[in-house]
Amino acid sequence: MVLIVIDGLDASGKSTQANALCRTLRKHGKTVLLRFHPSNDNVFGAKTRQFLYLKGKNAHFASAFFYMLDVIRSILLYSWKRYDCTIFVRYLMGTAYLPSPAHIIAYHFFALVVPTSGFMFFLDVAPEEADRRIRQARNRLEMFENISELKKIRVKALSLALTDKWNIIDAGKPVGDVEEDIANVAQPLFQNLEL
Repeated sequence: MVLIVIDGLDASGKSTQANALCRTLRKHGKTVLLRFHPSNDNVFGAKTRQFLYLKGKNAHFASAFFYMLDVIRSILLYSWKRYDCTIFVRYLMGTAYLPSPAHIIAYHFFALVVPTSGFMFFLDVAPEEADRRIRQARNRLEMFENISELKKIRVKALSLALTDKWNIIDAGKPVGDVEEDIANVAQPLFQNLEL
């Protein structure tokens, strides 16, 4: 099984790119498990979403705590199944939403205990562009969906991505260009899977 991770700021295009990659792999006859976090099929994902719409430090910590439980649940329940590829949308970078320096400790702890791969993509988008996309697409904003929070989270997430084996992709470009950049990095994966 090959693990692929697509992560990034809110509105960086994670779902769009994960779905495109999933379609490509399935079109070539590969079995693919696609998991989004926070997920909609369990109490941890539901609690994460609930707390994301509240304000304050308690809601902040609660959303991060339930998010991590949601990801761990996905790893325990799904990663062992017989798929050619597993694509996780939002994975380790959820730790960037924790306050400093807890985000560093949490990231490195989880990076040691959960599976990682050479196909982890961080979709980098300017906070101003993310904010524009969010306001264009959503009626209700989560606690982190404002320009100030997006700037802080981007700095933390990029610093984590640069210390590990993330492929940083410029997600401020048109969707097709981002898809092509991911495909170029994933070329060895495609060759191994005989696509």
